[in-house]
Amino acid sequence: QVQLVESGGGLVQAGGSLRLSCAASGRTFGLYAMAWYRQAPGKEREFVARMLWSNGSSYERGSVKGRFTISRDNAKNTVYLHMNSLEPEDTAVYYCQATVSASHYWGQGTQVTVSS
Repeated sequence: QVQLVESGGGLVQAGGSLRLSCAASGRTFGLYAMAWYRQAPGKEREFVARMLWSNGSSYERGSVKGRFTISRDNAKNTVYLHMNSLEPEDTAVYYCQATVSASHYWGQGTQVTVSS
């Protein structure tokens, strides 16, 4: 099993910044990728950003490009989501996902609320 622990959510004003963290532990051998998703009230969960663990390549959804950046600490099996220029539309529960040997694991989620 793989355990994911997220942190860093909170309340911020529009235009502000937050950094989310997600630490993976347990059976992480074969870690393929780590990603961030989000789910706003009444909406489906959507992809935000992903990083391939083998080479560090990453990509983000179009609506967050230039504002959000995914990064990692390889030694700690930790992925970060740096969120800048936050907008009220970014309000959601943010979930971390790890892909290990073709299995997906999810964190418990962390709330991000952006006030206008």
